[in-house]
Amino acid sequence: MAKACRVCHIIVEDNVNICPHCRVQDLSSEYTGEVFILKVEGSEIAKRMNITTPGRYALRVR
Repeated sequence: MAKACRVCHIIVEDNVNICPHCRVQDLSSEYTGEVFILKVEGSEIAKRMNITTPGRYALRVR
């Protein structure tokens, strides 16, 4: 099972303990929804979620 960062919402593998994007250890296995951002430029979802790097993100993290 994967984990999501509570700060930037990026989804990482279960064996990762530090977020590769924002370098915090605040990861949670309780998240809902996923969005894949392929191109940040021109993406309304990326803009609303403040995403600057392509990747797999959780919509909500608890």
